[in-house]
Amino acid sequence: MRNKLMKAIVKDNRRTGAVLKEVSVPTIDDHEVLIQVKATSICGTDVHIYAWDEWSQSRVNPPYIFGHEFAGIVVAKGKLVTNVDIGDHVSAETHIVCGRCPQCLTGQAHICADTQIIGVDRDGCFAEYVALPAYNLWKNDRRLPFDVASVQEPFGNAVHTVTAGEVAGKTVAVIGCGPIGMMAAGIARAAGAAQIIAFDLNDYRLQLAQKMGATAVVNSAREDPLAAVAKLTNGSGVDVVCEMSGHPAAMNQGFKMVANGGRVSILSLPVKPVEIDVTNDIVFKGITVQGITGRRMFATWQQTSGLLNAGRVDVTPMITHHLPLEQFEEGFALMLEGKCGKVVLQP
Repeated sequence: MRNKLMKAIVKDNRRTGAVLKEVSVPTIDDHEVLIQVKATSICGTDVHIYAWDEWSQSRVNPPYIFGHEFAGIVVAKGKLVTNVDIGDHVSAETHIVCGRCPQCLTGQAHICADTQIIGVDRDGCFAEYVALPAYNLWKNDRRLPFDVASVQEPFGNAVHTVTAGEVAGKTVAVIGCGPIGMMAAGIARAAGAAQIIAFDLNDYRLQLAQKMGATAVVNSAREDPLAAVAKLTNGSGVDVVCEMSGHPAAMNQGFKMVANGGRVSILSLPVKPVEIDVTNDIVFKGITVQGITGRRMFATWQQTSGLLNAGRVDVTPMITHHLPLEQFEEGFALMLEGKCGKVVLQP
């Protein structure tokens, strides 16, 4: 593949937008693999980068190829690679970790302090080919469709968030019904939750959350979330809050609706500090608060693969759009307007 060109979506400068360019197919070293990308999905992080918000301005350094969720086929591998073969169907753990720090050495590589993220800190997968360390690859069942396989990375975020504590028989609140929130509803159902209450301001996305498994949906623009929870739980509150919105008001509502002794797992990334009533909403309630980042490597991938391959969670209702790579601007517009579930681009 040396000296050959490929199509790629490039964040070309420090402003809103991106461009489709022809760039060189990446080369690989002895420990790396070259993958032909068959499907790549747009993530909220990609939207931040595309829109060039405050977070992306402080984090990424254009020009580079972004995107980090994908499925593809191995087409070349380095001479020291033994865990995958040419022709294997793969996706990737997007956190490239050091393998040497105390976290990596004690089974917590997902919180490695030296993590590099594909499509954020190095070239990503919005392209026809991507090169990655073989260690980061996850072999997919060949029967798994490429579009479904491409959403395993965010699906794993939802798995990690929902299953970070006990779920069976519990009442679960999912606050924020972007694609990961929608998937969280399906995972909570598969994990045996008694009630799954989904909150958002977007009726379209609430409908998708219901298709994915939410037993009740609340539009927080029209209905008081705390009153809705009180009614649905007979005043007891919810046992588990999965915070996916990042909105300060919604986050505060999550801490107020959780029952004494409950759990709040936070995957969202507020862009500014959030003021929380620690005394009354955390300490006196005796709740557990968890920050969720990435996926446990690779325990969460085993759960993700198991749930999808066994058909315990069907993600197809929330994959609402398939577009060629050339129509990426349409995909980002859908994401920014909230008129979609998951958008899959096909190189």
